[in-house]
Amino acid sequence: MANQTQQSPIVGKETSDDVEHFDAIVIGAGVTGLYALYRLRELGLSVMSLEHASGVGGTWFWSRYPGARFDSESYTYGYSFSEELLQEWDWKEHYSGQPENERYLNYVADKFDLRRDIRFNSHVTSAVYDEDRGVWTVNLEDGQPMTAQFFIPAVGSLSAGYIPDFEGIDSFKGDVCHTSRWPAKGMDLAGKRVGVIGTGASGVQLITEIAKVVGHLTVFQRTANYCAPLRNGSIDAETQKEIKASYPEIFRKCSETAGSFIHQFDPRSALEVSPEERLEQYETLWKESGFKKWLSNFHDVMLPGEANEDYAEFVRNKIRERVNDPVVAEMLVPKDHMFGSKRLPCESGYYEVYNQDNVLLVDVKNAPIERITPTGVKTSDKDYELDVVIFATGYDAVTGPLNLIHIEGEGGLTLKEKFAGGPKTYLGIATVGFPNMFTINAASVGNFVRSAEPLVEWVTETIRYVRDNGFTRIAATPEAEDEWTKHVNEDGAKILRSKADSWFVGANIPGKARALLNAPDPAPVMRAKRLEVAANGYTGFDLQ
Repeated sequence: MANQTQQSPIVGKETSDDVEHFDAIVIGAGVTGLYALYRLRELGLSVMSLEHASGVGGTWFWSRYPGARFDSESYTYGYSFSEELLQEWDWKEHYSGQPENERYLNYVADKFDLRRDIRFNSHVTSAVYDEDRGVWTVNLEDGQPMTAQFFIPAVGSLSAGYIPDFEGIDSFKGDVCHTSRWPAKGMDLAGKRVGVIGTGASGVQLITEIAKVVGHLTVFQRTANYCAPLRNGSIDAETQKEIKASYPEIFRKCSETAGSFIHQFDPRSALEVSPEERLEQYETLWKESGFKKWLSNFHDVMLPGEANEDYAEFVRNKIRERVNDPVVAEMLVPKDHMFGSKRLPCESGYYEVYNQDNVLLVDVKNAPIERITPTGVKTSDKDYELDVVIFATGYDAVTGPLNLIHIEGEGGLTLKEKFAGGPKTYLGIATVGFPNMFTINAASVGNFVRSAEPLVEWVTETIRYVRDNGFTRIAATPEAEDEWTKHVNEDGAKILRSKADSWFVGANIPGKARALLNAPDPAPVMRAKRLEVAANGYTGFDLQ
């Protein structure tokens, strides 16, 4: 650690030469960005949050498609930093939908007066590090540039919607939409011929809802997914009281689990109990709500091997039981990836949709989409005439949102260039050549709020340390970055998350390097590592 120190060049907000100066600039006013803004202001820093949307919420502002909702329990997803907030807010459902989630984040923004430091409708085009001045210059599509000592792109992990480069995509004469940019006014689908491309988590939620109103629905499926019943319900007054009295215990449980969820694995192996007891456990969990059938199961169900395959076949049979046509049922049964290697979509009647006479499932793995036509979709064996095409084709995860901004560090190196072969970071937070920048979206996984809160707290405490000790610059060392990247690549290759062609490893994006996009470690391990780094004077970082 270098011992060269000097006073920070920027103290409080300043304006000169038509350029606004801040201590920190945060990109994004979603779940993570709002909390980063709150924490930085608590430190007494001048902060500006730049948000592309016209309101707060991030994902919960944009993803307004029918059926969009939490897959984590609502009361585990809210912020924990304010006891007053916890007691004031009543979650209406165990797994709340997009409208309520957006209302919640607006409530938070208003309660803590965050809007006064958020600039909406601000499309950030670039952020460039000025080596001479030690500041980041952030440029907007329209408006004057601004500078800051610290740069925090809280752009979300799943915010850059991906649409495959289908031939003829601009020729379609009907309505087109990606689930991540659903119109605020909604879409009129009643009685129309609608095609949905994609059957991931967003597609599963959307398809279930719009099948109730469309004239005809054609679902273009490339990969069948393991889906499990959500079993949502409203929260009654008595349950609400119990939840509010139990928040310390709820958050304690979340803090102890691998993905920061409330569910704990059964410490037993599925293979050490009798087949009858194993099946009884499976059936009991299947009747439960949410992720319990995934994250409260025998621990080795989430490891590659015999236990995983045993439970996968149980789930496949549950799918077969719900679909009347055995040919369609087999199309919906996943056979090309292990259970749990992709995030488990939770559904509320998804499989029954395919029992409707007005719903058609098309397997585009066997008959690929050749082009989008003016009147619909053409596969290798048929033309499908449609009035509306909806892309539920997922996201360019983690690095994708960062690459939408031209982020340029020392020596003219861009972050896109540096991450071309996969993320190269230290702890997922810092990367060599980009001082005073913290990539929060690359370090969180699982229940995003529960993992993001301690991450934001660590970043803001790090900024406090830098300033209180007279440093002006913090950056990862090449040695620390190399060691961490090696750990992610080598240990990441062993875990279930890296075994499927999913967004976890960027395999859903053509040409994207296959690499685990976040840490292979459980959340408690990551928190402990960050705290150890801080306790030891920020080992792995160069401070000047």
